Amino acid sequence: MKKLELTPLADIPLIQAGDNLAKITLDALSRQNIDLFDGDILVFAQKIVSKAENRLVYLPEVQPSEQAIQIAAEVEKDPRFIELVLRESHQVLRKRAGTIIVEHRKGFICANAGIDHSNVRGPYGDPDLWVLLLPEEPDRSAQFIRNEIEQQTGVKIGVLIIDSHGRAWRLGTVGVAIGLAGMPGLVDLRGEADMFGYHLRITQVAVADELAAAASLVMGQADERTPIVHVRGFPYPLREGSFEELPRPAGMDLFR
Repeated sequence: MKKLELTPLADIPLIQAGDNLAKITLDALSRQNIDLFDGDILVFAQKIVSKAENRLVYLPEVQPSEQAIQIAAEVEKDPRFIELVLRESHQVLRKRAGTIIVEHRKGFICANAGIDHSNVRGPYGDPDLWVLLLPEEPDRSAQFIRNEIEQQTGVKIGVLIIDSHGRAWRLGTVGVAIGLAGMPGLVDLRGEADMFGYHLRITQVAVADELAAAASLVMGQADERTPIVHVRGFPYPLREGSFEELPRPAGMDLFR
């Protein structure tokens, strides 16, 4: 079995709109004397991808709709914030005071459409009134970073973009995949034999989410400033993949 190694990259600068994440990553790898090999994976926190893609929004510039105003009163949140949540979502699934759960337009279920305020600072105005949206197309973002790094290094890698999500049946957040390129999202083990010769019938492994959780653990959640993780020894072959492999179809989702 391969040894899985996860190395957070140190001294990543505060990311600004327009920054080249591929260059920043390669510079950090060089400082830590890490050479990229075929089969390596680079994991990026969603927040730095969103910042590089200028997904910052200043709440005073948002005009809330009547629906946003109504929901904001129910959940006791800023109606301008709720307006952004609605714009980023297909539908609202659950809501109560302090909480709004939605189906994001990319298909995953999460609180607040993934819109975040922590570690966010805008270029002007009241710093407490800036929020950060998820990348517009996380798979595309991952592919863009992957292409640039592969062109500059000549190695074949995977790229994973992760975020922290809660779960319906457990407390706490966990790192999950929201975008990927050059690696599998799901590995189908149906038909494989277990240690006693029993052939698996339903086992599919969300390997992108498993790696996201591991990478999130070494990234940290506060002021660590290590939003990029180098991964070596991923135990499955790399292939072309996408986030679309991961969401459970609505008809199979017993929680909706």
